[in-house]
Amino acid sequence: MKLTVENLSLGYSGRTVVKDVSLAIDAGEMVAIVGPNGSGKSTLLRGMSRLLKPESGRVLLAETDIRHMGAREVARQLAVLPQAPDAGSDLTVRELVWRGRYPHQGILQRATKADYEAVHWAMHGADVADFAERPLAELSGGERQRAWIALALAQQPRVFLLDEPTSFLDIAHQVEVMHLLRRLNHEGMTVVAVLHDLVLAGRHADRVIAIRDGQVEFDGPPREVFEPRALERVFNVPMMVIQDPETGLPIPLPRPDPRFCPVAHAPATDEPGK
Repeated sequence: MKLTVENLSLGYSGRTVVKDVSLAIDAGEMVAIVGPNGSGKSTLLRGMSRLLKPESGRVLLAETDIRHMGAREVARQLAVLPQAPDAGSDLTVRELVWRGRYPHQGILQRATKADYEAVHWAMHGADVADFAERPLAELSGGERQRAWIALALAQQPRVFLLDEPTSFLDIAHQVEVMHLLRRLNHEGMTVVAVLHDLVLAGRHADRVIAIRDGQVEFDGPPREVFEPRALERVFNVPMMVIQDPETGLPIPLPRPDPRFCPVAHAPATDEPGK
């Protein structure tokens, strides 16, 4: 399902944060939104998900203005995972995932076969079925993040928006979450994720949108847009881009400052005169 942003401006308490942004995300794309803290990337995601009312402009889900759609109707098509989702820590994973079926159920309606099948699919899709009866409070960071992803999957959305889904996770769990999102994308889901880690963005996204001062600074495939000068404009730090020797994909890194980096020494040798 296509998601279109037209001349969108967003802000808080009279302060405009996102300024006249237009972009289109095609069905089946996996897109990373990057940018420095305070650039407006999370605000843009909130506007795209209908969590924040625009100052001007609009967001179209397929061909319909998302503000003209009912909350349940939107939730059946689009799921959003915020930075720090919150629910009772005494909830089990299964109980949390069942909450994803609310948009598909009427008032006082009993769970249907379709509901049970959707919850089963979501828990197995997010790989949380093995700890379905455990409370959220007992889970590791990666397990808890997968449980929240399972909640979103139970909605059976066609578009999935995530705000920093790998923050506060160790490397193994970051990779685990990104592989899950990429697998869901390969199965046809449109995925848009705000990411801080440029390496993860370059390795897993088809397209990277960089936000600076509330506007789009660059937008395109990582191989094309990840170049030092463009990254320096966005992040205001000297950058270098090396090539992954296994995939050929770009790896952006801050350029080292010799004053603050350990000096690399030549390897020791036992041969005289070496």
